[in-house]
Amino acid sequence: MKFTNKERKDLIYAGIMISLAFAILLSGGLTGLLRNKIGFFSVFLVAFFTAGIGFLLHEMAHKYVAVSYKLNAEFKAFYGMLWLAVGLSFFGFILAAPGAVFIHGAGLNRNKNGKISVVGPLTNIVLAILFLIIGLFYSSGIISVIVNFGFTINALLAAFNMIPVMPFDGAKVFAWNKSVYTITMIVALGLFLLSMVL
Repeated sequence: MKFTNKERKDLIYAGIMISLAFAILLSGGLTGLLRNKIGFFSVFLVAFFTAGIGFLLHEMAHKYVAVSYKLNAEFKAFYGMLWLAVGLSFFGFILAAPGAVFIHGAGLNRNKNGKISVVGPLTNIVLAILFLIIGLFYSSGIISVIVNFGFTINALLAAFNMIPVMPFDGAKVFAWNKSVYTITMIVALGLFLLSMVL
């Protein structure tokens, strides 16, 4: 895959900003930051290796499949939404729409668009399962914190992106194949609900 200079900058910027937003959220927002005892940089690393990586791999999966169809695909960061995500994280919640892979070219149809769309949430599902498996071997310590949050956030990212309304991936998957949509959504929601009880 080839990346333009602007695309590289947008990916780095979006990855850092979404990690920052989740780090602030993990710290407990504004009041939590003031009481933080383990150091904000440590929390940022946890956020980056879970939410940040989950987001970046999700977007790269879209691009990879689009390029495999000989389509043009470029990631563009939504700078205003990234700043909004960081701002809201101080108040204990995140509304994240950090950016998207824009796809165009001859041959783009509902079938290809559906497959390009579903691969993002599937990437988060795979990551959630990997974090879950690793978590079976670690019940305490920093690795346990990372894998538990990684499991939860990637399951949430998968389910959130499968909402069947534009501009979410779920709308395009639902229009392409309702069976694939249903199975993907059930797995994503099932993993997220499991993360809530573990």
